Amino acid sequence: MADTPIKYRPHHFLCSLGFQGKGYSDGFTANMSAIVMGQLRAPGGDAAIIEVVGATDDICTPCPKRRGTLCESQDKIATLDARHARALKLFVGSQLTWGEAKKRMIKHVPPGALSHICLGCQWLDLGLCEHALSDLHGKD
Repeated sequence: MADTPIKYRPHHFLCSLGFQGKGYSDGFTANMSAIVMGQLRAPGGDAAIIEVVGATDDICTPCPKRRGTLCESQDKIATLDARHARALKLFVGSQLTWGEAKKRMIKHVPPGALSHICLGCQWLDLGLCEHALSDLHGKD
């Protein structure tokens, strides 16, 4: 794994867990796939270091909704980030491995909790993240 931490805003931890190759644009999807599939889910991915940031991150880089260091839906994203940070006990500037992040998901985010934590996310209704969270908890 690279020595440089992957920069993540809080809501992207659970998004990465549920990612199934869909995104806002081809560039966004390719970038997220490179991070999630190419690093976090690759062999040794649990050791990947992630730094929590309070603005756009490595996932956001090619997003068509990005506006500098913010999002065109910044109020909604800030709310999602706040809920996710609270649920996962994340703080801007902290670093943890992907393996540690998954342990926090197991400890602090039970199946069914995404209906509140992710309220307002356009991807919630697809059920991809909820399914991945259930799998992480060992419940199919």
